[in-house]
Amino acid sequence: MLLLKCMTCIFLYFSGYFFYCHNQIAWTFICAMGSVISLLSFINEFFRGKYRRMTMKKIDQLSGREFEQYLCVQFKRLGYQVKLTDASHDYGADLILKKRRECIVVQAKRYDRNIGIAAVQEVVGAVAYYEADRAMVVTNRYFTRSAWKLAAQNEVELWTRDDIRKNFRIRDEKLPS
Repeated sequence: MLLLKCMTCIFLYFSGYFFYCHNQIAWTFICAMGSVISLLSFINEFFRGKYRRMTMKKIDQLSGREFEQYLCVQFKRLGYQVKLTDASHDYGADLILKKRRECIVVQAKRYDRNIGIAAVQEVVGAVAYYEADRAMVVTNRYFTRSAWKLAAQNEVELWTRDDIRKNFRIRDEKLPS
């Protein structure tokens, strides 16, 4: 599919050049617009493909923002409409998911250690700010006991690396000690 999009982009580019050389302005414009759309589609597919077949080991090596982008791709695959919030001033939510009139705010934490209560507190604040129905914290690690307690008290869904593996269908090695 990626190759087909690339070939379409190239074909439209050269077709546009042909029409340009023969003073066919309308066809030149149509080919140029088609070429731009094909290029954008190719770029989108290329980067989505980057996150499609990740292992937990590769996920552990992503930056925080790359982890958020990875989650965007995966939640879209699960049928959600996904909005990635600004890197700063996100008011406690990194992603906003929508599906069937339900709004879910997600705090993404790609860390090298287990996640404490701060992440849960942040996403609880995001529920009110974004007028969300539910909240989630998704991490590549695990949560502390106090984070689980606070999440239960505030009805926040917690996803560990095991949930990522299960929900995004990742089959690979266990967490290194």
